[in-house]
Amino acid sequence: MNKSANAVLLIDDEPQIRRFLRTGFEFAGFSVREAANAAEGLKSATLTPPDLIILDLGLPDLSGSEVLERIRSWSNVPIIILSIEAREEEKVRLLKAGADDYVVKPFGISELLARGDTVLRRYFEGSTKDAVVKAGALTVDLALKVVTRHGKRLRLTRKEYKLLQILSINLGLVVTHQQLLTEIWRQTPTQNVQYLRILVRKLRAKIEEDPNDPCILINESGVGYRLEPGSEDRPPRTAIVQSRSQTSV
Repeated sequence: MNKSANAVLLIDDEPQIRRFLRTGFEFAGFSVREAANAAEGLKSATLTPPDLIILDLGLPDLSGSEVLERIRSWSNVPIIILSIEAREEEKVRLLKAGADDYVVKPFGISELLARGDTVLRRYFEGSTKDAVVKAGALTVDLALKVVTRHGKRLRLTRKEYKLLQILSINLGLVVTHQQLLTEIWRQTPTQNVQYLRILVRKLRAKIEEDPNDPCILINESGVGYRLEPGSEDRPPRTAIVQSRSQTSV
């Protein structure tokens, strides 16, 4: 997998470990962010969600297992645990708690990169049938974060891409207004559906043949939006992706 557009967040209190990890991940094509403790890591993961998190269990301010639990309460981002603890029961406990993999220190960077590649591939393939989603003339590469229309790359704002990413992951399913508002405006929460309508209008201007008669980004009145797949991939029209609060705006 080409990882050139993927961002990894390193949460570890040991500077030498972070330097070691940064060197390896940057060489492999990742963009890298660092956090020296749990508070910094949680803040970074919330404000700018990464594609992959490397999480050390031995943090000074909060246990890594609690950081895992907090992140899993709102995100399914792939998380690889680092620890000196090699007991099988500890590994099983953390994997059941939501970790995607567990690496025992000391480890080689090649092993960690391979495991990162595996969990990313599993994440994208588990979200959709493929990391590349097609809707009409539109192609969304979720792994590379590249969007093209008729083969020409599109320039999208961060929020436009986030909207398209969520709909692509849930291809053919209706995603509620509430879930979209929660996911897209996580940094500055809003319940005003008008913000979402404006964003949809801007995105349609870039991805639709005729933005006034959309055939890709479809509105389900009073409920939410869906990305229209090819007929061979189309799920039942009654399927709806529910928001965390189970309410609609």
